[in-house]
Amino acid sequence: MACGIQLMNVDVEPCVCGACALVLALHDAGRTLVREIAMSWFAEHAGWLVGGGVVLLSALGVALAGLVVVREHESGLVVKTFGAPLPSGGLVALNGEAGYQAELLPPGVHLGLWFWKYRVTKVPQLKVRPQELALVVANDGAPMTGGRVLGKEVPCGDFQDARAFLVGGGEKGRQLGFLTAGSYRINPALFSVVTKANAAHFGVRPDELEVTQVAPDRVGIVTTLDGRPIPSGDVAGAPVQGHAGFQRGQAFIDAGGCRGLQEAVLLSGSWNLNPWFVRVEQLPMTEIPIGYVGVVVSYVGHEHVDVSGADFKHGDLVERGHKGVWVEPLLPGKHAVNPKVMKVELVPTTNIVLNWAHRVEQHKYDEKLAPITVRSKDGFSFPIEVSQIIHIGMKQAPRVISRVGSMQNLVDHVLQPTVANYFRNSAQQVTVLEFLSARTARQVEAFDAIAEGLHAYDVECLDTLIGDIQPPADLMKTQTDRKIAEELQRTYDVQREAQVKRQELERETAVANMQGEVVRSEQTVRISERTAQSVAETAKGDAQRTRLAADAEAHATRQRAEAQAHATRVAGDAQAQALKATGEAKALAYKEGVAALGAQAFTSVELAETLAKHHVKLVPDIAVGGDGGGGATGLATALVARLLPAPLTQP
Repeated sequence: MACGIQLMNVDVEPCVCGACALVLALHDAGRTLVREIAMSWFAEHAGWLVGGGVVLLSALGVALAGLVVVREHESGLVVKTFGAPLPSGGLVALNGEAGYQAELLPPGVHLGLWFWKYRVTKVPQLKVRPQELALVVANDGAPMTGGRVLGKEVPCGDFQDARAFLVGGGEKGRQLGFLTAGSYRINPALFSVVTKANAAHFGVRPDELEVTQVAPDRVGIVTTLDGRPIPSGDVAGAPVQGHAGFQRGQAFIDAGGCRGLQEAVLLSGSWNLNPWFVRVEQLPMTEIPIGYVGVVVSYVGHEHVDVSGADFKHGDLVERGHKGVWVEPLLPGKHAVNPKVMKVELVPTTNIVLNWAHRVEQHKYDEKLAPITVRSKDGFSFPIEVSQIIHIGMKQAPRVISRVGSMQNLVDHVLQPTVANYFRNSAQQVTVLEFLSARTARQVEAFDAIAEGLHAYDVECLDTLIGDIQPPADLMKTQTDRKIAEELQRTYDVQREAQVKRQELERETAVANMQGEVVRSEQTVRISERTAQSVAETAKGDAQRTRLAADAEAHATRQRAEAQAHATRVAGDAQAQALKATGEAKALAYKEGVAALGAQAFTSVELAETLAKHHVKLVPDIAVGGDGGGGATGLATALVARLLPAPLTQP
């Protein structure tokens, strides 16, 4: 016994419960009262008191022999030492059979538990600390049926009512139900409770007996260890209702939940989960970055019903919650998607640049792409670098994934052959030099052809750009030499132009240096112009004055001329009259002379007078004759005569 009351000379450990204290107080008070009464009364009734005391002590001993006191934080496990045998395989008695009894003794004073018939073991109250769990193993009960691995839950007050457990059909073994934080009075004969202290003995890790914490940026992937089998063809158990996030195992099983991987997930929070029933793996939430959408390919859900329409013949699109490619993509953000039963294909909604070159974009879709090797019409092979810019709309992303499966498949199985084959085909139609010279036109043609090809895959072609072209080295050497010669010629032209510019610069510099003189000259010219203008104005005034004076002079001259002309005319007329009179007189005299002398004689006389009047000699100063002297003598005579002084020759 474990009570502080000392009865029947049995020492037990002290107890602090109220019942025991009351019993001890009564016991002590009774002893004192009895002692006092006995001492005062003993003298009077000493005779018969001895016999009555013996009887009283015998009755009290019998009563104390069936007394059990249970403290506040304990329970009493009762074992009946004899009685009817338990049913075969039974461990706990329900109907008074010998053995462990189903009911525990609660705290308090219990009578009638005779030591020769009952054995009472004090068991401490079970305490489950906050944030911890306790599992239960039933040591008695009905056998499990239907392939179950955990005993079903029955109403038994969290395993505190052993009778209700057994009568209600509780099953032997590991239990689906479990204990959360709190205090419990559990019958240890019927139930073994697994706590952190004894977890290893039951094959359980201590950390499994803690409340499951799902982080805010995580999602809990659930695998259940009990329930009906997953139907054939499914990869995970379908969601069922009413189990409060797998915390109510029996509700999960009653609703038809399946054992194995679950489609439903646990979100952020604290969850009381039975580790014998649920395993939780925490994975990061599915994040859709800005500039992307997530196309969900679900392997679970209702049977797919195609909603893509009659014009889309290259795949199926389904509503959310069905198997297949969901028609509505996930928008940017974090989503609680079960990656064990769904695949989320990220599709960029921004412009995607793919390089057929020795460089790779950050998205890595073009990691396997290389420069395209083409063959020209004249038989040369050379590589071309190409950049292709595409765009996939948000609404078109599920159609693209439904058709090709992934973005990498789109690049490898659609874009790579489409772009490469176009350039190979187009290069065969022209020579290398024609391909190089018509690069811009070739780029436009490539864009049109590739855009048409990608449209069939619901992909928008934004641009096709031809990058570096590496033509054959031998062919390009000729072109390079020619280009160098042209560049040299251009260089010479530039140098010549530079010299011309330099000359112009020097000329302009000289002009600038003479700018002062130019200014002075300009000012001098302006002064001269103003002086000339002044002179011109002065000349105009002089001319005007001269013109006026000339007009006056002319008028006066005209007047004088007219007067002189009149006078001359008058004088002329008078002279003419005089000459006429003189002539008439001479004519009369001539007529009279002729009449007097005769015409010849009168003429000779007039002639002689005229010659004399004018000093004309009728006889020469030297006369050279033609006599016998010869011509030389005559000439000499003439010369001598000429040299003689003039008076010698005068008459």
